[in-house]
Amino acid sequence: MKIALLGYGKMGKMIAEIASDRGHEIVLTHEGGAINDFNGAQVAIDFSTPESAVTNILMAFSKGVPVICGTTGWLDQIEMVKAACLKQETAFIYASNFSLGVNLFFKLNEQMAALMKPHKYHAAIEEIHHIHKLDAPSGTAITLAEGIIAQGALNDWSLVENSRDSVTNKLPITSKREGEVPGTHIVSYASDIDRLEIKHIAHNRTGFALGAVVAAEWIQNKKGIFNMSDVLA
Repeated sequence: MKIALLGYGKMGKMIAEIASDRGHEIVLTHEGGAINDFNGAQVAIDFSTPESAVTNILMAFSKGVPVICGTTGWLDQIEMVKAACLKQETAFIYASNFSLGVNLFFKLNEQMAALMKPHKYHAAIEEIHHIHKLDAPSGTAITLAEGIIAQGALNDWSLVENSRDSVTNKLPITSKREGEVPGTHIVSYASDIDRLEIKHIAHNRTGFALGAVVAAEWIQNKKGIFNMSDVLA
């Protein structure tokens, strides 16, 4: 498979290494500006920046190249991107996190939210990432929040300074940026009596990169909008 890498920072380089180990060819590494030629790429993987992601994705669609996107912080434009994908009759997967473990964590989070809904506990999310991460809260934290909100006990999420801060009918999310932490996400439920937590800790970025390459392999010869649940089904 021929892969275009849109964004060639730490994640892009790790994806390149994993893709090469799995027998794929990197035909383009892009770090900014217009792309006139995708060099025969069969798929593009975008781990760029919130400011660049939409432009990158649309350029790929215009050439009929399907896109795997792990860049977060641009989702206010996702409906437009999905519409462009369908118009160009190509394929698109966005995931806030491509790690297999995190996607299992998403499922566990939804199940726990359903279990906790009848009881008087206050839900909160804390996420910790490296100091280079530009967006807050993380896309993974937002996906976790959406899984809890879908149960109907809360109607939105809110970024707060302290996890003990209370916002009426909103799920509080705290974001911390420390050192080179790949990513930690904690979902907690607290009452006056006790506290329950589920937690995912990434030891490194390898799981994110591998999941993106697996998604790129899966999307070949497909058309439409998909997610990691489809890839892992």
